[in-house]
Amino acid sequence: MSAPAVEGSAAAAFRSVLARVHQAAERSGRSPEQVRVVAVSKTKPASLLRQVYDAGHRCFGENYVQEIVEKAPQLPVDIEWHFIGNLQRNKVKSLLAGVPNLHMIESVDDVKIANHVDRVVASLGRKPLKVLVQVNTSGEESKFGVDPSGCVNLVRHVKLGCPNLIFSGLMTIGMLDYSSTPENFKTLSNCRAEVCKELEIPEEQCELSMGMSADFEQAIEMGSTNVRIGSTIFGVRESKKKDE
Repeated sequence: MSAPAVEGSAAAAFRSVLARVHQAAERSGRSPEQVRVVAVSKTKPASLLRQVYDAGHRCFGENYVQEIVEKAPQLPVDIEWHFIGNLQRNKVKSLLAGVPNLHMIESVDDVKIANHVDRVVASLGRKPLKVLVQVNTSGEESKFGVDPSGCVNLVRHVKLGCPNLIFSGLMTIGMLDYSSTPENFKTLSNCRAEVCKELEIPEEQCELSMGMSADFEQAIEMGSTNVRIGSTIFGVRESKKKDE
């Protein structure tokens, strides 16, 4: 049994992460309130999420549609769910219909998925949904995300062509080992500067979702407003399930 399965240990781990987030924010000259922690519970049971919820946290993330659709009804409705995995078109409706309190999709990476999510939001009568545009900052073929050179055009499409989506910022995933180098973070920050200049968006209105368990402090110091932390809170994930 992994350590966080012990009663209360996920909550204790979460508090420790929060303290580290606050210190990193202060080192970067920002208020801790300017950095959101998304507690990512991939493969973990709802009972562990409940520990962190009971410690006062309300922002949780999932990588797989099947898991978020199963867990969301078991947990309080005031949770703000983030979907952070690769989103296939045939899963969009089940995600949006199954998670009424979905707060944000962090992984819009091309025009087709943006258009499809936009149409499904409208067909379900949902309020406009916040999205981040995922950028492949590492250049790895195994990673999803728009190439940095295509970032401005994709953001422009989301803003102007998808009335049921709210463009909220940019996201990147780290290298194969899920850690990033400063270059990845710098690339995303440069993308934000270019997007904000070209589309006349104030930078404070364009989030940077970068940083995970292995590198979130460095990411915050380099401007991240949204860190996605899983194993440091919930323990090592189980072997990856196939997304049914």
